[in-house]
Amino acid sequence: MTMPNAARRPWLIQGGMGIAVSHWPLARAVAAAGQVGVVSGTGIDSVFVRRLQDRGVDRDLGSVLDRFPSPRVVEEVLARFARIRRSSTARYRNLVMPSHRSSRAAVELTVLASFVEVALAKLGHAGTVGVNLLTKIQVPTVPSLYGAMLAGVDVVLMGAGIPAHVPGILDRLARAEPVETPLTLTGAPPRSRAPVLRFDPAWLGSPVSLRRPAFFGIVSSHVLATALARRASGSVEGFVVERAVAGGHNAPPRGPLVLDDRGQPVYGPRDEVDLAAMRDLGVPFYLAGGVTAPEHVRDALGAGAAGVQVGTLFAYCRESGMDPKLRAAVVSAARAGAVEATTSARASSTGYPFKVASVAGTLSDGEIYAGRERVCDLGYLREAYVTPRGGVGYRCPAEPEPAYRAKGGSAEETAGRVCLCNALMATAGLGQVRRGATSEPPIVTSGDEIAGIVQLAGADGCYGAADVITHLARGLPAGAA
Repeated sequence: MTMPNAARRPWLIQGGMGIAVSHWPLARAVAAAGQVGVVSGTGIDSVFVRRLQDRGVDRDLGSVLDRFPSPRVVEEVLARFARIRRSSTARYRNLVMPSHRSSRAAVELTVLASFVEVALAKLGHAGTVGVNLLTKIQVPTVPSLYGAMLAGVDVVLMGAGIPAHVPGILDRLARAEPVETPLTLTGAPPRSRAPVLRFDPAWLGSPVSLRRPAFFGIVSSHVLATALARRASGSVEGFVVERAVAGGHNAPPRGPLVLDDRGQPVYGPRDEVDLAAMRDLGVPFYLAGGVTAPEHVRDALGAGAAGVQVGTLFAYCRESGMDPKLRAAVVSAARAGAVEATTSARASSTGYPFKVASVAGTLSDGEIYAGRERVCDLGYLREAYVTPRGGVGYRCPAEPEPAYRAKGGSAEETAGRVCLCNALMATAGLGQVRRGATSEPPIVTSGDEIAGIVQLAGADGCYGAADVITHLARGLPAGAA
């Protein structure tokens, strides 16, 4: 995200909310308004093929597909997923779950899906578009990055870990060089050589040099920012400092884990961000978490930040990828003071705290959670582990308990876990149909300040991305908007 000078740098980054809540229509609207629109890259291959099954190919998608460098890949994917429309009661055809054994065709599909999402977000304007990925999800990272770069993505944002290796990957992909990354494993070293994830741009035809996007690390503290700046394999152009009140995954508290009487992690003085230390790094940073009012923007700029990142306000605007009925239900509940976000120490299989909003009809309801059949068929959050025989397997504490225990996991680890892959897909209106024509229940994640959406909602409960920007821009210095 190269700007001629700091005065022209966007002051707002729209949060990269997955799965597909931050989809291309939202990112396009924000970028066209002069700020940084961000698409979520989480599960983008499944998102893409489910959209194809529901909607097929329209004019905009067709124009983007025509620009993809490998017509063969496009033809193969469309033949598999776009020829026949799915009825509302039929199951989606799933992809094989990602692993180090994923086929070349699966890798190519991920490249295509990421390319499409970014290319659609960039249509019709000259604004700035980013892609957000989770460091925790290893297998699709490099093909997702390459697809985004093929589409001209301007900035890559990554958190949920310390992505020190990613800046160097961006350098290599920009030079059209092959990339190899080790697969992080749980357990003792395998008997044979540890698997390596390999990607070669030449797989998609004659590779060409690409513009390297800016890299922004999403961190929870100045300590992590400093570590990333020092250890990164390439240049780091910025940071998003995400505080514990933000939605989605949060960093765990520093020090021993202490829970309050509601089971929420307790954050203390050690978790407060030293903004002076952030300024001393000499790298632009944006403050995230709890940004719902103009004064939050004013305070961030006054503390030396380049701007703010905003998620929750955008999650419920009309351009959001959240299922419209679910979105309306949350706005209605917020108006009635009947929704709050709590931090669950158990919901996410990643081990990170995860914000869950209390919304009727979702997995925040204990009865709905207990009534869901445990199914693991998307597999993005599975961990790679070393089996007793020294091989490599995959497991997730949100999968069926017998299966997890058979892979060496404990029953205790499965308690309270939520299949975020399927639940978040349902939140975006792409939930799988199960036995008895029942649909996967969704889960809603929002920042602590979810009530802030009420101030923007009109009489019909609707507002747009432009309304969010206009509202927050009141916190800018005179003449800066």
